[in-house]
Amino acid sequence: MTDFRTILCNLRRPRLLIRAARFGLEDYRRDRDLRRLLAITAPSERVLPQLLAEEARLEDIRKTGDITYPVARHIEVLVALMAEVRLISRKLAH
Repeated sequence: MTDFRTILCNLRRPRLLIRAARFGLEDYRRDRDLRRLLAITAPSERVLPQLLAEEARLEDIRKTGDITYPVARHIEVLVALMAEVRLISRKLAH
C-alpha cells in the first residue's frame, strides 16, 4: 500500500494554499465533495491517486502563471486529499 500520508507531507505548496485547505477541512463532506471533484465516491485508497493526479495538474497550472488557474478548485482538492488521508489513518488505527 502506498504511504499517502508521506506523499502528502512531502508536497511543497505555498503556505497560503495549505492554510486555506486546513481551514476547509471542517466543512468537508465526502459524499458531496468527492462527487463534485471526481464524479465518483470510492474507498479512499482508490480515490487518493486520482486526487493526487488532479492536484499535480493544478500545481503545474499554478506554476506556469496561467491566468486560468482555478485557485478555489486547487484548495478543494487539497482539502479532499487531507481529509482522505485522515480517513485512511483512522481506518488503520482501528
